[in-house]
Amino acid sequence: MQKFISKALALTVLTLLSTAVTAQVTSTPASVPAVSSLQANDDISRFYNASKNAPIWFRSGQVEAAPLLASVLKRSAIEGFTRGPQLAAEVEAAIAKAQTGDPAALQAADRTLSVAWIAYVQALHKPTPGMLYGEKWVTPVVPTSFSILGKALRAPSLAEHIKTISDVNPIYAGLRDAAVAEAQKPGGGNSLRYAANLERARSIPATGKFVLVDAATARLWMYENGRPVDSMKVIVGDKAKLGLPTPMIASVIWYATLNPYWHVPDHMAKKIIAKRVLSDGEAYLKKGGYEVVSDWNGTQALPPSSIDWKGVAAGTTQVKIRQLPGPTNGMGKMKFNFANPEGIYLHDTPNKALFAQSNRALSNGCIRLEDAKRLGRWLMGREPVAATAEAEQHVSLPQGIPVFVTYLTAQPHIGEVALGRDVYGWDPRPSATSAVAAAQSTAAGS
Repeated sequence: MQKFISKALALTVLTLLSTAVTAQVTSTPASVPAVSSLQANDDISRFYNASKNAPIWFRSGQVEAAPLLASVLKRSAIEGFTRGPQLAAEVEAAIAKAQTGDPAALQAADRTLSVAWIAYVQALHKPTPGMLYGEKWVTPVVPTSFSILGKALRAPSLAEHIKTISDVNPIYAGLRDAAVAEAQKPGGGNSLRYAANLERARSIPATGKFVLVDAATARLWMYENGRPVDSMKVIVGDKAKLGLPTPMIASVIWYATLNPYWHVPDHMAKKIIAKRVLSDGEAYLKKGGYEVVSDWNGTQALPPSSIDWKGVAAGTTQVKIRQLPGPTNGMGKMKFNFANPEGIYLHDTPNKALFAQSNRALSNGCIRLEDAKRLGRWLMGREPVAATAEAEQHVSLPQGIPVFVTYLTAQPHIGEVALGRDVYGWDPRPSATSAVAAAQSTAAGS
């Protein structure tokens, strides 16, 4: 999936990158395609009929809005909106016609700008490629034409409204501006990597309370009102050795599990536990607090002697092994589940030494927390302490908290954006970057 994302970027963003950059510094073409087909949009016609043709873009006091829209569209190819530069040309042509003072031209121009704005806003709300959406709450919903135009019409400052919508969130805005600047360097610089990060950052909310996990830097942030209020190190999936990178996920945490079991992954049961049972005997299971169960909800353990451990080690026999709560439990004292098809969750860990390492891509895909208790306190609004020693105590949170697991190899920091390590190899390769130079060279010669 990640390779597909990179190829898509190379085919869409990079081939149009030079056009987008050139459009920022050139004037409107002498001739532009007709916009009559755009004006025939039924939704837009119904909106303008309902509002009695009230102008959106050329209403009194909004003189900055139309030129700003053209500027936003010119740079939008770097955001993957390949129609942006062409729509920008149509917008600028419409603005010029509106300035003639002809009421019909003014009305047509207003609709042309609305068509372009709707297309851009709806593109911003498309799902992030490769991201798994576990809850409807956090799944992107493409807004309707009526909704988009209604908000624009009601905005006290249309220019400020355009800026707020196009900035998406603080991380996105910083990455986009850096990508635009990078694209103007010889060969396009690292603009393709910035563009890849833009796609990943698009699903991050601009406001509200949520958890953000970045697998690239192996760090978790707690956000309130759209701003980080706390952070901690995490350990994420190991792609290099285990082939188990932590996927990108958007979901919701509804409850905490105190004194959790650890359900041992199949590959660990095969490669580690089965081999230790064969060499050390069943005492290894008792010492480690492991038990074999018929299913993950089972309350009765199966006798280890009933298991074909040689078959487990060979991969021909499947077995379900869980580790009881305790000081050596792989989940530590708590975990935080959220719906997703890969069975990924946040959890405590007894092995804190690994957090001192610079490379923290070491897990089987799940996300280990440097300070699970601190996160639990923030999520639950109280000390996350189990009432009894009973295993698997599910405690509901006061409210559901969205969680976004992403992969950002570029992040804004103190007014600058720096590229980090691409630990999973999901960023476009240098060979793709050379496509930028080729595209720019082609455009320059045309």
